[in-house]
Amino acid sequence: MRAVRGWFWHEDKTALSGDGVVGVGTVIRVIWVQRAGERYRGGDGAGIETRHAFSFSGYYDPENARFGSLVACNEERLAPGAGFAEHPHRDLEIVTWVVEGELTHEDSTGGRTVVRPGELQRLSAGGGVRHSERNEGREPLTFLQMWLAPAPGFTSAEAGAEPAYEVVRGVADRGPAEPYALERAGAALAVRRPAAGARVALPAAPWVYAHVVRGEIRLAGHTLTAGDAARITEGRDLVAHALTPTELLVWAMRAEPSYG
Repeated sequence: MRAVRGWFWHEDKTALSGDGVVGVGTVIRVIWVQRAGERYRGGDGAGIETRHAFSFSGYYDPENARFGSLVACNEERLAPGAGFAEHPHRDLEIVTWVVEGELTHEDSTGGRTVVRPGELQRLSAGGGVRHSERNEGREPLTFLQMWLAPAPGFTSAEAGAEPAYEVVRGVADRGPAEPYALERAGAALAVRRPAAGARVALPAAPWVYAHVVRGEIRLAGHTLTAGDAARITEGRDLVAHALTPTELLVWAMRAEPSYG
């Protein structure tokens, strides 16, 4: 295993096991483990604390602008009464996973919803949409928000896409063969909740992004805890071992983004 700027090159020439790596023949897979404390600190208002995984707003690193179709993965913590005022988006798939608390969401399509832990919210910005997000509850709110750029053929210029919105329940109850699919981004999200000692097979895809929401896992020789994420290219036959009860978000991406 070699490491450069946080990326780890795993060259497997025989069958390996023990750390969740299994490979036959010569397989080169690249893994970048980003620790929770390495995220860029943001937050643009009172009661807002943000941790960015990628270049965002006033922070830009040309080597950390996206991964597959994923262009943002923000961990947001909002105090009661805090939030983001109405702002615009276009040509983005915005997926939000509430960890604790309640998220009140309003958008220019006329929708107003309250999203709770274990519920997935998707906003397809299409050719343009405005929305706001606030913590109108009495308890602190924590959520992960992930932005994905459209796959070729799905930008508003190419497809005339209209905004779309939904809240999906029970995503964590689906089996590994039934992830939440985002056709417009060429991506699929699985939410896994293994018990301590359980194994989670990661999908085989050109780009795999695994984020630990809570708990602790062992993956390809690395121990990841809450807030840590692994970016895996050409991942095949990888297995995460849960060291404690864990919640894990796993993106499998098969398309480079398109900008129209």
